[in-house]
Amino acid sequence: MMRTLDLRDRALSAADLLALIPRAASDVPSAVDTVDALIQDVRERGSAALLDQAERFDRVRPPHVRVPLGALREAEAALDSAVREALELAIDRVRQATAAQVPASQSTEVAPGARIVQRWLPVARVGLYVPGGKAVYPSSVVMNVVAAQVAGVASIAVASPPQADFGGGVHPTILAAASLLGIDEVYAMGGAGAIAALAYGVSDIELDPVQVITGPGNLFVATAKRAVKGVVGIDSEAGPTEILVIADATARVDYLVADLISQAEHDELAASVLVTNDPELAEAVRIALPAAVEATTHRERVTASLSGPQSAIVIVDDLQQAVLFSNAYAPEHLELHVAEPHALIDQLDSAGAIFVGDHTPVSLGDYAAGSNHVLPTGGQARFASGLGAYTFLRPQQVVEYDRAALAEVAPHVLALSEAEHLPAHGDAVRARLL
Repeated sequence: MMRTLDLRDRALSAADLLALIPRAASDVPSAVDTVDALIQDVRERGSAALLDQAERFDRVRPPHVRVPLGALREAEAALDSAVREALELAIDRVRQATAAQVPASQSTEVAPGARIVQRWLPVARVGLYVPGGKAVYPSSVVMNVVAAQVAGVASIAVASPPQADFGGGVHPTILAAASLLGIDEVYAMGGAGAIAALAYGVSDIELDPVQVITGPGNLFVATAKRAVKGVVGIDSEAGPTEILVIADATARVDYLVADLISQAEHDELAASVLVTNDPELAEAVRIALPAAVEATTHRERVTASLSGPQSAIVIVDDLQQAVLFSNAYAPEHLELHVAEPHALIDQLDSAGAIFVGDHTPVSLGDYAAGSNHVLPTGGQARFASGLGAYTFLRPQQVVEYDRAALAEVAPHVLALSEAEHLPAHGDAVRARLL
């Protein structure tokens, strides 16, 4: 079911590892022309374009693009009590953990009378995308909204595709989660059109443009986010979800199998990768997988994911090689099932989030750990972070000098302005000191 990649006794450079990494095929360029046309359609025709696109892609024409407030409140009132309790717990834990991500303002006196204040300002308005598709994601509502609220964002709009099963409305569990969080601006729109609407606004439904768009989605959503980047900020171009597990001989086979399957459950393109220095463990996992897959609800989806080129069992010489492989892969989710996980953590510099030990599965982070589950995919963890309050914050410096402090540094400003052949820069200083 899962292919095996044996890296033992091979001296591999960083480039070699990057070439060997299992990945799902991603063809963003193929969607560019289609997405550009969808974006332009929304810019030209507003809500009429959104309704037509919903009919084309979601097989339903919403009665309203903006969800009436009453529908939000009704969804919250009808929410299953166990789901409500779970969402409230998740909200509380994510809010607590996210609070640590907001830096305090700091003032630095670089010289007497010369002060630099570093402060962090939230953007005024954000658009949060919650995907539809094969699953329902109220947890994504929590992750996106709480991070924005903790950052201090004043205006939040949520977009999620209309559902044919619910008369063209947004899934009621999504609406309930939004209502629990105090969100009253929700739109039944999906795909590239939704990203265009959030980025440029839609005047005929009084949808104002946002400054930042976050949240995962399909190929069209990722391509649209790339297209509007620069008009707005984005979190990332999210691709198929992925897990990489580093395990040694102490790992439990049943836990590894369960976690590989749980990630594969998301999508046929989801990636599940096991990296181990123990060939016997690798074989035990390979043998155990088929029966476990057969017993799971979404067995066809899981089988496609685990059999795809993006999933593999990787055998390495030792845990140091496992670390090198993981850092090259830069997984969205990284699990450590080794005897001494904390000996590795400081070396693992490229992962969206790290889950340590037998009792910290990725699925805990998806829902109720308190961490954020919107994480970089496709190797983007090498240079990007997961979603957090900082996604919605902008650092800003406030500079204040008195006359004496300016006079003290003036010769240096004049010297540099002459060196750069920008004498008027120096003249602006001289004018204040005459």
